[in-house]
Amino acid sequence: MRIAVYGSRRQDNYLPEIEAFMRRLAQMGVEVVMHPKLYKYLQAVMLPALAAVRRVTDSSDFTADASVSIGGDGTFLRTAMWVSRSDIPILGVNTGHLGYMTALSVDRLSEVPELIMSGTLSYERRGLIEVVSPEIKTWPFALNEVTISKDDSASMIDAMTYLDGIHLADYCADGLIIATPTGSTAYNLSVGGPVIQPQTRVWVISPIAAHTLTMRPLVISDSSSLSILPQARAEHFRLTLDGRSVSLPVGTEIRLRRADFDVKVLHLPGSSFIETLRNKLHWGIEQ
Repeated sequence: MRIAVYGSRRQDNYLPEIEAFMRRLAQMGVEVVMHPKLYKYLQAVMLPALAAVRRVTDSSDFTADASVSIGGDGTFLRTAMWVSRSDIPILGVNTGHLGYMTALSVDRLSEVPELIMSGTLSYERRGLIEVVSPEIKTWPFALNEVTISKDDSASMIDAMTYLDGIHLADYCADGLIIATPTGSTAYNLSVGGPVIQPQTRVWVISPIAAHTLTMRPLVISDSSSLSILPQARAEHFRLTLDGRSVSLPVGTEIRLRRADFDVKVLHLPGSSFIETLRNKLHWGIEQ
């Protein structure tokens, strides 16, 4: 068995758990593929525990039975970019804050090899947004959201938006978020957008600080094509995909469509999105 491991390099508080995990992988004869940034970090503090690491790579040209993301939701997004189109399922282990996409807390990290090898974990597919633009030179996909925002703090943008070729609206706002169901609990939630069950085949368009009260979040089918033409008094606007941003000239058309592949997210049997919401958002009623 081969497991790919990606993680945040800010793990000083969890080094004992990570070391025990790596030693367990070696004891079980599991081969490990690891991202070089994490390997360099761990090499300095626990080199003997890295005996299971057989390959260190920052590209996606590898195979594995599963991948483990050690960190928060941001780390999970970077893990999805690392495994790319390989269809390798990802198990999130939370050392961050909210951790909507992580299945386990870090104190259960030592259980991961057995959980993966036993086949008890199940997975669900999560859709991505693809940005179709020659301006995007790197990975043009977003698992959480695509954000179009002003690049100049002194002016708003006017995002002329077309849905399946039909003029939908001109969003006059500080920005515009197009979120997947996975990303509905991220930036979208903070601006008043709806929370969406992960398996739902939709996106949500949510304006950021809209300058008109009638501009409300809108849920659309993810089979739609979305075209946005930002206008502003500034010369540039900012396009952000899951935290990776680029400054583009005003008037650059941004076209969005559902990606032709999904991300597999591993979770424990019996776990549910509703339970995660209740726990993370403190919706439980105290007795």
